[in-house]
Amino acid sequence: MADRESDAAQDVKGSADAVVERVSLRGTGRRLHGAIAHKLGTAIVSGEYAPGDTLSGEVAFSEALDVSRSAYREAMQVLAAKGLVESRPKAGTRVLPRERWNLLDPDVLAWAFAGAPDIGFVRALFELRAIVEPAAAGLAAQRREKADLKAMKDALASMRRHTLATEAGRAADKDFHNAVLRATRNDALMVLSASIGAAIHWTTQFKQRARSLPRNPLPDHVRVHDMIAAQDVAGATAAMRALVDLALEDTKFAMAE
Repeated sequence: MADRESDAAQDVKGSADAVVERVSLRGTGRRLHGAIAHKLGTAIVSGEYAPGDTLSGEVAFSEALDVSRSAYREAMQVLAAKGLVESRPKAGTRVLPRERWNLLDPDVLAWAFAGAPDIGFVRALFELRAIVEPAAAGLAAQRREKADLKAMKDALASMRRHTLATEAGRAADKDFHNAVLRATRNDALMVLSASIGAAIHWTTQFKQRARSLPRNPLPDHVRVHDMIAAQDVAGATAAMRALVDLALEDTKFAMAE
């Protein structure tokens, strides 16, 4: 009996260790539950845990990882808030169907790109961008103010200085697209800025993992700015559509490597 209990404990510990490395769990309570959420979230989004799977119980998981039960509970609350898991009394914590996941949450996007993302998911992100961003650029051309154009120009200058191969350059790329969304003066669109920005950041970083970009995307961004500055609605819409389409081609090229 004791041997069976010991074997069961080892199984829990082994599965937990595969999800969360002990070295990453040292630090404050907030960092601790954040690390657990990150590792479990990555495991769920990558398919290591499938929808319907039940996660290890609170007691078993916390003991196997040598972490507090409160840290584990807080991590589960994070995952539940993002639609990844659901906890029920006696039934435990199970992974929810993919359609329940908040796929546009910046953390969930980061977890999706922690490994090799599914090409279908990448295509879905670009389809979303192709629906939202060209229309947003058209609205920005109608409603932009001087401050918006300055924000775009500053972002372009930073992209030119740092290039998209650097974190600073990718941050500037995100700033550019955020500036376009802000220029629409549409609160509903502006709410999407964090999600669109995160999608741009992770797809740009991903497509440069193996090698540098096959072409320089800066002129595409400059064209969008110029059309918005000229208040050319059709031109801004077309320029942004071309930018998103070319970015998808670059990403598909990187994923084929």
